[in-house]
Amino acid sequence: MKFDTFLATVDDWGKFQKVKYTLICLTYMLPSIMVYTYTFTAATPKFRCVNPDNITQDEYNQLNNNIFKANFQPTKEQCEGTEKNLALSECQRCYIQSNDTDKISLKKCNEYVYDRKHYKRTLVEEWTMVCDRSDYRSIVQIVFFIGYMVGSIFFGALADKYGRRPIMSVSFILMSISGFLCAYGPQKAYGVLPSYIIFIIARFLLACSTRGISVSGFVLGSEIVGPSKRLLTGIVIEYFFAFGQLFLVSFAYFIRTWRALTGAISLFTVPFIFFYFVLPESPRWLISKGRFDEAEKILRRIAVDNKRNFDRDAYQQVKDEQEKNMLDKHNQEGVMGLVKSKIMFILSMNLFFQWLVQNLVFYGVSQNTGSWDLDPYLSFTVSAFVELLAYVLVHLILDRVGRKIPYCLFVLLFGIVAILVLPVQYLLTANSTAQSALMIIINVSLKFLASASYAIIYIYANELFPTNVRNTCMGICSMVARIGAIIGTFCNGSLTRIWIHLPILLYGIVSLIAAFLALMFPETLNKPLPQTYADVERMISIGFRRGKPESILIDGIEHEGQLLTKNYEDNTIKEHLQENDLNDNKL
Repeated sequence: MKFDTFLATVDDWGKFQKVKYTLICLTYMLPSIMVYTYTFTAATPKFRCVNPDNITQDEYNQLNNNIFKANFQPTKEQCEGTEKNLALSECQRCYIQSNDTDKISLKKCNEYVYDRKHYKRTLVEEWTMVCDRSDYRSIVQIVFFIGYMVGSIFFGALADKYGRRPIMSVSFILMSISGFLCAYGPQKAYGVLPSYIIFIIARFLLACSTRGISVSGFVLGSEIVGPSKRLLTGIVIEYFFAFGQLFLVSFAYFIRTWRALTGAISLFTVPFIFFYFVLPESPRWLISKGRFDEAEKILRRIAVDNKRNFDRDAYQQVKDEQEKNMLDKHNQEGVMGLVKSKIMFILSMNLFFQWLVQNLVFYGVSQNTGSWDLDPYLSFTVSAFVELLAYVLVHLILDRVGRKIPYCLFVLLFGIVAILVLPVQYLLTANSTAQSALMIIINVSLKFLASASYAIIYIYANELFPTNVRNTCMGICSMVARIGAIIGTFCNGSLTRIWIHLPILLYGIVSLIAAFLALMFPETLNKPLPQTYADVERMISIGFRRGKPESILIDGIEHEGQLLTKNYEDNTIKEHLQENDLNDNKL
């Protein structure tokens, strides 16, 4: 008997699953908060070089800006003659006219004045991370995503070995400690470089803890439900990722200094440390490890909470099947099984590439809301709401049309819309109302499409890896994905200095490639989570037969092709419920 079939007899979205899943969802607010806090704490306000004739009293306002522009700001012709591969705006705010020689030349600024309209104090201002020092800002975020990478594989493997619950708990503690270190570790008395190093180390640890929570939480949420509720759990948890962004912007709007904001967010993480006492362990994971007595205790408690009967004979069938799987050497290969099977190797490489691309475009677009030419808090809020709407749409369609078609469609549309930047920029009048309006539409559309495809690939990959290595493989996916996030961060920090829309064009090209490769995936709609590599290979082979069913034996009679399909799974569940005098309407 499949575990999904047995799970439905004790909890088909009953009280236990609803309560525990809600707690898991709440934890999923933390990753988005920690990722995007840097958007505000290290925001780059408008700035210019300081007026050399008024260094001590110069401020960023209309009067002083006009004086500086008339006397010191480089002209377009002067910037073009510097032989530096910089955008005009970058040249005019990073260089100043110099009259040290007989002819006017340009020299780099050493001091700057910043616009105080939106931010009182950011890390960019504190450590002068602008112009030729802007890479320092990008390095912090790149190290953060490296921490994502390390945390994904490290905590993913630990969660597969020691369980989802203890690893999440350790991650909560590490998150709180590293968060406070980010806020209060850097001090003016230490100097810029020591403070910068402390901050980078703290952000690295924060990223590691974030992955321990998000990867383990997502897998735990999907493992405590059956096939019929897997989409619900996969999407609703993404809602809370968007809610985390809305929660963050409400904090950032009222707390506009980087240290106070970081400290407040860190304080918010403390109560989650006590979630260890209320979160369950995954009974599916316990069974995959042969810890049947512990799994039985949890499943019995679930049955009691939902006023269901615990069928010991049916559970014994689950145990027998798992013991048989554990004796099969093919199922004990661990993560190395990914390379021993040609089918699994191709599937895994494809999934890794899809994750890389989705993180490249998702974080590339999400971290670039400052280019929307709106109030930064409004841009961030709109971005979060657009992301939430994308998750709602995915929730509505994925159980109706499947995973494959929507994913390929969203990725393809992203590539097409991104490439539309070229005609909009070169065929329309620069800075015209029409051009600005179309660019806002394009940016919002890209955010929507990137969010939708990002949500689907999370669900899709989780449904294609077998249970005994699912957390590890999801960790590898997430690790590879950080390369995409790092590339996106680099593009936003460096390529925009050449042309502000160059990163979007890059995102569009790789998305078109990803859409083509995604056509190889099998459909997973209403199919049980695979327990073994053999289950995955069978799922793929059935998909390639394009509707040609596989023959199986049921009660000694050969039937065509219902293996791993919805009808077969539903019929099995219903028959088992009827045997136990359960009301079929509870399904």
